[in-house]
Amino acid sequence: MKRYMLENLKYRKNSHAHKPLLLYGARQVGKTWLVREFAKSEYNDLIELNFLTDKSLNTIFNENITPQHIIRQLELRFNKKIDPEQTLLFFDEIQESQRAMDSLKSFNDKGTGNNIIAAGSFLGIMTGRRPVGQTDQLTLFPMSFTEFLEAQDRELLAEAIRQCDIPALTGVNDLLESLLKQYYYTGGMPAAVGEFVKSGDLRKVREIQNELINAFKGDFSKHLNDSRTEPKIRMLWDSIPLHMFKENKKFLYKNIKSGGRAAEFENAMQWLTDTGLIYKINKVETPKIPLRMHFRENYFKLYMIDIGLFGAQAEINPADILSANTDLIDDMNGALAEQFVCQELKAAEISPVFYWGRESSTAEIDFLTQINGEIIPVEVKSAKHTKSQSLKVYVQEYEPAYAVRTSLKNFGTANIQHRTKLLSIPLFLISQLPHIQTMNYIS
Repeated sequence: MKRYMLENLKYRKNSHAHKPLLLYGARQVGKTWLVREFAKSEYNDLIELNFLTDKSLNTIFNENITPQHIIRQLELRFNKKIDPEQTLLFFDEIQESQRAMDSLKSFNDKGTGNNIIAAGSFLGIMTGRRPVGQTDQLTLFPMSFTEFLEAQDRELLAEAIRQCDIPALTGVNDLLESLLKQYYYTGGMPAAVGEFVKSGDLRKVREIQNELINAFKGDFSKHLNDSRTEPKIRMLWDSIPLHMFKENKKFLYKNIKSGGRAAEFENAMQWLTDTGLIYKINKVETPKIPLRMHFRENYFKLYMIDIGLFGAQAEINPADILSANTDLIDDMNGALAEQFVCQELKAAEISPVFYWGRESSTAEIDFLTQINGEIIPVEVKSAKHTKSQSLKVYVQEYEPAYAVRTSLKNFGTANIQHRTKLLSIPLFLISQLPHIQTMNYIS
């Protein structure tokens, strides 16, 4: 497999960054694999500590957390000399040791942290102090659509997408639609992608997805200090497909249970958000820069970490997605298409991401983002039928420089409503939105 984050790690190393790196990411997105691959290509040696599986490691950090002490202890434990430039220290599942987390500040203070990576699936829920100012941070997401293509040895196709080679891609739109359907079912969790590439057996892929979901549910109790919150997390997690299949996808607590209120579920919501298992997209009623200053805290939509897990949670059958006679299950209100776009925007680190709507109207834009000083509305359509009254309302009222409609249609542009340029972007290209906005021939 190929993960683009590997290039980020190499660039960071070559830029002589001196801080330790905190690698965030939900369970099973491939953090450990990524660090091992990085060490294999860039270092002579790797010392890997897993604080979840080896509790004896705590003895190294209990008393003294100076770099000199830690490195000497590791040399004795692993019976090897540590070359500060050629040995990568990997502190895995570091959320299990607050003292190990505290040691990262010491490495930064001494300027010796450039060859240290700390990772954990539950860094976001640590109750202790996180040395955010003394570390660099990166987040690993599930595999994107182009990474999924590369896993199937379709590097040329993935590269054409990343280069926005629109003339070439227009000629293979049917092929890309078929591959997109595969991704809708398989998703981007590395274990599911690996099984799909190896066997093509969709039943085995679904078994892996269900195993991952069950593992997540097991984590709900394992990593909680409050037993009263666990059933609320389960109820909230199980309700996400129900919300996504409604025409109005705004999250309502009463859809979790009768009489459900925010105060009852806010801790559960925060836990799922902090672990990276869900994405919370808040509403903006008045789109102004910066968007972060204008969102509504109590109005939001929820998406799952991965489209494949979403399909498994909703028990969507392969034929519902992969059949040549379906337009990406348009009858399900575009739930999968919207989940896909959210996931691609996150993986491409396009930020911030909100949605637009008004209390006095049913008009709603699926996503709002801010790129190069422009607020860009993004309307998602699951097939080739792209009429949108909501986008028309938004454009008439705010006259943005760009408006985006993403669907299965080929790329195209049109001038609408005075100063607004409409960009019709194929779903498989939505991750390249910042590049498309700056391309010369749409100016």
